[in-house]
Amino acid sequence: MRADGLAGRTALVTGGGSGIGRAVAVALAAAGARVIVAGRTAATLEQTVELADEATAVWGGESLVGGQSWAPVVPAGAQAHIVDVTDAGAVRALFAAIEHEHGRLDIAVNNAGRPSWGPVAQTPRAEWDAVIGVNLTGVWLCLQQEIDLMRRGGGGAVVNVVSRIGIPMREENQGVYAASKAALSILTRTAARECVGWGIRINAVSPGPTDTALAAWDDESQAERDARVARTVPIGRLAAPAEIAAAVRWLVSDEASYVVGHDLVVDGGLSA
Repeated sequence: MRADGLAGRTALVTGGGSGIGRAVAVALAAAGARVIVAGRTAATLEQTVELADEATAVWGGESLVGGQSWAPVVPAGAQAHIVDVTDAGAVRALFAAIEHEHGRLDIAVNNAGRPSWGPVAQTPRAEWDAVIGVNLTGVWLCLQQEIDLMRRGGGGAVVNVVSRIGIPMREENQGVYAASKAALSILTRTAARECVGWGIRINAVSPGPTDTALAAWDDESQAERDARVARTVPIGRLAAPAEIAAAVRWLVSDEASYVVGHDLVVDGGLSA
């Protein structure tokens, strides 16, 4: 995809303060989008904003398509919004601000998520509510607003970040997390069927083990984590967050214009 392939488009990334969300925000900014990152921690969101702005600082050269030159891409600076996606009022306020400031929303990446560990039989109700609240209800609240804004704006592209733990695979001690992510995959594909006639493409990405703070088990060093993953993942390593971001960037681009209701598994062959 050419470097200015998303020029002029407004993109929202939830859970944009670190990890995959941060990598997605930077990748979309590098492709020319005006990026809005949302999350609960101001300091990490501001770090993402700085990285996104750096990614758009200098562009120029020849297009990979047809040999035509393209102009430098310098979209407006990235923005950060403090939002708890489980708070319906806060979510509505976020989208009201996006519409007021930008007039439209072209791309949305629902990445905010919460991990969970422990046997199903021993999971407290509070843990269940928290995980379902962020991983499923929070996405649903955002998705409703995204669909409304995109429908009124003539269309758009949505990617929900799911997981290889869910429909592709199950693992012991991750039953609650798997339930939330499997349900999100089904929600994604159902919404895709409902919205494609409005010019809204909705898809999902299901990452495998990725080099983020959530990839290590309790009391596990980075070296121990890397060795464990090398033994279990066919490709022999964790994904870089930028590799997951590349999949997201493709799905929201015009190159994926015929891709609707797909859950793209990016897991190094783990669920093959």
